[in-house]
Amino acid sequence: MKTYLGIDIGSISTNLVLIDEKNQVLDHLYLRTDGNPIKAVQNGLKKLKEKILGDIKIAGVGTTGSGRQLIGAIVGADIVKNEITAHAKGALHFIPEARTIIEIGGQDSKIIILRDGIVVDFAMNAICAAGCGAFLDAQAFRLKIPVEEFGPIAVESEKPTNISGRCTVFAESDMIHKQQVGHSIKDVVAGLCQSLVRNYLNNVAKGKDIQPPVVFQGGVSENTGIKKAFEKSLGKEIIVPQYNTVMGAFGMALLAKQNSKDESQFKGFEISEQEINCSSFECRACPNYCEIIEARIDGKVASRWGDRCGKWS
Repeated sequence: MKTYLGIDIGSISTNLVLIDEKNQVLDHLYLRTDGNPIKAVQNGLKKLKEKILGDIKIAGVGTTGSGRQLIGAIVGADIVKNEITAHAKGALHFIPEARTIIEIGGQDSKIIILRDGIVVDFAMNAICAAGCGAFLDAQAFRLKIPVEEFGPIAVESEKPTNISGRCTVFAESDMIHKQQVGHSIKDVVAGLCQSLVRNYLNNVAKGKDIQPPVVFQGGVSENTGIKKAFEKSLGKEIIVPQYNTVMGAFGMALLAKQNSKDESQFKGFEISEQEINCSSFECRACPNYCEIIEARIDGKVASRWGDRCGKWS
């Protein structure tokens, strides 16, 4: 059976999705990157191999996310695309009429504007993580509440506390003050959710024409408190689609299938067992002084990239 693999490598999570020729998801994984994208992907491939039953052939592989070039070179990706393209492709598969995509991950967030199934505008957070999952993670740690419980707690609140969302530092000091003057935990948590949404709309989505259907995806879309805060702020229904947390990987699996050739460059599941190391050096062949990244698998050079002229890649 021919299958297609999509991999989304982010700063917080690494996601893998395997689909068949009918675009049905055979399996999907949401794993913590933990600062080591190579090890995360190796673990993902190992888990995927153990879970998949029957004789399958990987006929195409696609990578996206902040680590897309690195992992693409190591696993032998057939297509490498940015997150905007991947998330749009995935969302449109489930909601073809989607006109706005809100995507919030651990350390980045983005908005994608679609018209007639085509990306016409987008924006990403540039200098602040206060509109991302890391913002909630930091406050959850301070409150000693698992971030996964934020949603159910926030939904219970009838009077969310107004908390500054300009940045994580200001939010934390404001949150401490609100607790000290007697605000309940559920109102504080709901206030934090509204603060994240306010920051996102005032920065990432500023000036964007947000029209329904509005699709919400990424790890933070699991938080029902954030979904409720978006619906209140925008006055629109927010749709959380199936496979919302791994949508980038799903989109890449679709693109790998769409662009598949006679033979995939995929280096096989055995990559999960091999020793992979990366290093860099500066090329001085010209005044550009490009930093060349080199990946070695079991001691042998597997790929080099980073040069502008193609001398090494």
